[in-house]
Amino acid sequence: MSKKYQIAVIPGDGTGPEVVAEGVKSLIALSKRCGIPFQFREFPMGGEQYLKGGVLLPDAMLDELKGMDAIYLGAIGHPDVKPGILEREILLKMRFALDLYINLRPVVLYPGVEGPLKSKGPGDIDFVVVRENTEGLYAGGGGFFKKGTPDEVAIQESVNTRKGVERCIRYAFDFCRKRDHEKRNHKRQLTLCGKSNVLIYESDLWNRVFQEVHEEYPDIQVNYMHVDALCMWMIKNPEQFDVIVTGNMFGDIITDIGAIIQGGLGISAGGNIHPGKTSMFEPMGGSAPKYTGQNKINPMAAIGAAQMMLDHLGEKEAASILLEAMKAVLKDHLKSLEAGKMGYGTREVGDLVVKYIG
Repeated sequence: MSKKYQIAVIPGDGTGPEVVAEGVKSLIALSKRCGIPFQFREFPMGGEQYLKGGVLLPDAMLDELKGMDAIYLGAIGHPDVKPGILEREILLKMRFALDLYINLRPVVLYPGVEGPLKSKGPGDIDFVVVRENTEGLYAGGGGFFKKGTPDEVAIQESVNTRKGVERCIRYAFDFCRKRDHEKRNHKRQLTLCGKSNVLIYESDLWNRVFQEVHEEYPDIQVNYMHVDALCMWMIKNPEQFDVIVTGNMFGDIITDIGAIIQGGLGISAGGNIHPGKTSMFEPMGGSAPKYTGQNKINPMAAIGAAQMMLDHLGEKEAASILLEAMKAVLKDHLKSLEAGKMGYGTREVGDLVVKYIG
């Protein structure tokens, strides 16, 4: 019997509860097949709680989350709450307080999924983006001068510490080596994405640390691309990439390009990771409030987030079983990844995954 995992479930807003329910359904099926005991504990937070009582993420709840083995998030975002409040006071607060310094985003085009790049197939789109998750422009440095006047100045500062940059880069090198070990066809290549011709201080730090850490990983091939060029090559020749490492803002942008070339937000999952500590896994699609309660939203991204969580927890067999079940459903059943066009409802897609888990 494996250890008992304490999983914090944050269904959140909109369609979040619907997709998380299908992910939990898959985890329960795997628990029965593989003998993995999960204990799920739901944490209510999001737009509804904020509108009812002004509650966002209390410190006491945050302390409880720190004691969990992993966090499984549905979505945060409510149409009646001003943009920025929930994101800053829940998502970013969790990210900073739990020091989830890695955002891990696999970009994989699975067989049977139709992507927008007509000349590219599953063998061409299979890479991972490692994004620094707690610094850069998202650290919140800056302010206004003469706000509301014709002379107003808005300053947004990008904060990059050597510690933050080095631990992200080191994680990327380790991940690249591990990824090659698990999948022999991978290139063992790490690409640094930056903007060294303009952001001369930030990029200089990233470049120097990248080269210094590379000396400890002589088996890894390295290269560098400006972010604008990398965006172009992700679309033109995505097959050249293996692992990409980058800062917070650039990572936010390029992972959305990654999502669309792998078939859209319906299949895109990610992890917010602190190695060895509580980490959070989520679908990338947001709360999609217009589909709430209609049994139309695609749960595959949420199920993919559950698969990433299993892998992170070291439950490799269960993670592999779930991945193969997902592939079978994507290849042989779903007509589309778009909400309302899958040929099945949200719950029925989850049932199909469970059927393949066995």
